[in-house]
Amino acid sequence: MKQLSSAQIRQMFLDFFKEKGHAVEPSASLIPVDDPTLLWINSGVATLKKYFDGTVVPANPRITNAQKSIRTNDIENVGKTARHLTFFEMLGNFSVGDYFKESAIPWAWEFLTSDRWLGLDPAKLYVTVYPKDTEAKRIWHDVVGLSDAHIFEVEDNFWDIGEGPSGPDSEIFYDRGQAFNNVAEDDLENYPGGENERYLEVWNIVFSEFNHLPDGRFVEQPHKNIDTGMGLERLVSVIQNTKTNFETDLFMPIIKATEALSAGRKYGADAKDDVAFKIIADHARTVTFAIGDGALPSNEGRGYVLRRLIRRAVVNAKKLGINQAFMYQLVPVVGRIMESYYPEVLKNQTFIQKVIRSEEDRFRETLDAGFSLLDATITDLKAAGQTEVPGATAFKLFDTFGFPVEMTAEIAADEGFTTDMAGFKANMDAQRARARAARGDAQSMGSQDQVLMGIKDASRFTGWTDLQDDAQLLELVVDDTLVDRVTAGTARLLFDQTPFYAEMGGQVADHGIITDADGAVVAKVTNVQHAPNGQNLHTVDVEGTLTKGATYTLTVDETRRKKVSMNHTATHLLDQALREVLGEHTHQAGSLVEPGYLRFDFTSFGSVTPAQLREVEQRVNTQIWRQLPITWEELPIEEAKKQGAIAVFGDKYGDVVRIVSIGDYNREFDGGTHPTNTAALGLFKITSETGIGAGTRRVEAVTGQEAYEYLTQQQDLLQEAAANLKLDQVAAVPAKVQSLQADLRAASKQVAGLQAKLAAQEAAGIFDQAADAGAFTLIAKAVDVAGMNELRQLGDQWREKAASDVLVLATAKDGKVSLLVGASPAAIKQGVKAGDLIKAIAPAIGGGGGGRPDMAQAGGKNPAGIGAALKLAKDTLIAHEN
Repeated sequence: MKQLSSAQIRQMFLDFFKEKGHAVEPSASLIPVDDPTLLWINSGVATLKKYFDGTVVPANPRITNAQKSIRTNDIENVGKTARHLTFFEMLGNFSVGDYFKESAIPWAWEFLTSDRWLGLDPAKLYVTVYPKDTEAKRIWHDVVGLSDAHIFEVEDNFWDIGEGPSGPDSEIFYDRGQAFNNVAEDDLENYPGGENERYLEVWNIVFSEFNHLPDGRFVEQPHKNIDTGMGLERLVSVIQNTKTNFETDLFMPIIKATEALSAGRKYGADAKDDVAFKIIADHARTVTFAIGDGALPSNEGRGYVLRRLIRRAVVNAKKLGINQAFMYQLVPVVGRIMESYYPEVLKNQTFIQKVIRSEEDRFRETLDAGFSLLDATITDLKAAGQTEVPGATAFKLFDTFGFPVEMTAEIAADEGFTTDMAGFKANMDAQRARARAARGDAQSMGSQDQVLMGIKDASRFTGWTDLQDDAQLLELVVDDTLVDRVTAGTARLLFDQTPFYAEMGGQVADHGIITDADGAVVAKVTNVQHAPNGQNLHTVDVEGTLTKGATYTLTVDETRRKKVSMNHTATHLLDQALREVLGEHTHQAGSLVEPGYLRFDFTSFGSVTPAQLREVEQRVNTQIWRQLPITWEELPIEEAKKQGAIAVFGDKYGDVVRIVSIGDYNREFDGGTHPTNTAALGLFKITSETGIGAGTRRVEAVTGQEAYEYLTQQQDLLQEAAANLKLDQVAAVPAKVQSLQADLRAASKQVAGLQAKLAAQEAAGIFDQAADAGAFTLIAKAVDVAGMNELRQLGDQWREKAASDVLVLATAKDGKVSLLVGASPAAIKQGVKAGDLIKAIAPAIGGGGGGRPDMAQAGGKNPAGIGAALKLAKDTLIAHEN
């Protein structure tokens, strides 16, 4: 077997399929573009859906890639098994309606076994096939030459995600020998495809030949596809002959760097330490690449995933004696390992480290809070005579504070406690159910539209310079059927040329009209999209007669086009200004260019201050007032990159790209429309700036007429405010508002003081009125105070006075009831817990609540039930005695 590095193996795979006529697709961002079904890119095919479902016909039907991917559904297994990873690379070769089984199978065998390529021993390779896929079995046997002993039929070898493309698959396994196995040689699972470590799956070839219809039927696809996947980490472990993925050159430098930061711990010396080393190495790769692609830690979505991974790594570092921020120091190690194919990691190293360091420092406080929660829980349980940490608490420590449940169980065991693992699992299952529900019914990959895919007529876009053109109607589609004539309804039209811009890159489509030779309007264009083969396809409301082959005049709505073009130029200026003010790490994360406004989403570590926003706005307007010329040209992509043109983050480009230059200020890859000079924008005004998700912010803005109207509206509002405040000048409004706010603060402070006095007066008498309730003394009373804060103050006074065994207080304001229950240490020792008591009596006020054994609170909406709640408290205590 050859001695190869991971970088050599990755490049060798791409080179092999490039020789077979495949176009090499660069690895896409881990953040999906326009795909609501995915949180992360999780496979090589995930970025190629548009080709497989027929939305777009690729320039080359043969594609290969090495795609970085993230999967976190089995995060708990990372570090404990040989293969589970959250970040991995998937090597793949794909055929979109081109070659099929007859080529895919022999090519896989050639790459794996040829001395020119990997040179694996054929005797150690086994394959599995779907039992009904006799063609695949025949090719493996007759063409490749595998014996029957190396071919296994397995029912699970059918790839199906529900509705959409599906088909049988064939997996390739490498026999690592019984020495690597985790099961006995005579074990029933000791075969290729079984649950064992001897036969390692290295490649899966999916023969996507069916459409799975909503009614459950499988029908043949018009274009059959090949979709393969080979995990780089697994392949490297085979080539480098390591026991797990983690001993390869993809992970060992990270593990060695972690050893140097630890308290003398060494990988391989202790099984528990090894798990921690593996978790850290895996998570360091994941967060480095994810942050490099624009994701940021937060409490939702993919940001929550990052936060959880960083926290999990920090908790495991603590086990290795690492008690300071460390993970950010692993970023350059990850970057150097992956530099040959992902140079952007080292390029963005400073920013990635800054984000991780900030999150680590923040979590140090959270980590201490988690330990405090667990300590307090154990203390309360001891006081209550219990010996099991509740599953809900274990889950909160896991979900909120990043504590692995095993760690919670270990700490609890040191105190003589068990942990409710069943309750933990129930909480975990409930969270997963919520996550599945949140993903909704979005379809992962659509079915192919054979009609649109079959339209190959050429169509030229003339709208860069012309807004009106005569054009021949080449194709007419109604309800997914090609027709020759239509007189009413909705239709989709393809012309030999068109001035209508098709929606792309956030810029909306042109609208306009279609007229016949007599000048009569025969259709209104309401949308324009790209057909699978790239032509501009017009969606129209038919108002006259449209005939295939006839010539019509196509006229774009000029006012709409101009406004859209102005706003598109503004997004380029805004993008540039944001990078200048916030930093080069800022990436575009989406945009929408409408005639009435523009929307621009961007990644940002932290909020944008008003001062920064003003500076951004000032910079954009400065370029407008400079009256910069706007020009465009087409260049080979490598030449465009050399000239410093900016590519939109996450977008893919062809060999030749269109470059738009705005004077000396901005130069970007772009396929949209623009005016010829920035002066056309007139004025740029930001109308809002907000956070919209994990590390992503949104600016909305207007230009030209809409900017003037917005400023006029704002001025009208200020004048209205001045009139309401009885001021003669708008400029006096801020000072008047500040004066009113000061008066309000003073009044609020006075009210709070009066409420405190009232609470003290209430307390003067109630603590002298303890009554017997079975074996306990009870103070149960409705009091007239402002709300829960005042009840808690009374509760503190009750505790200081030790006025009774149990306290129950209630107050009602504006139809809302607040209820407080306290239990003394003596009552708790006898089994009375405030949290249990309040749960028993809160239904009487139409509410619920909970809390600690010594103090609990509840809210409700039924003031009439206060008397019943107080009586129920007494009855419950009496019953407790019995």
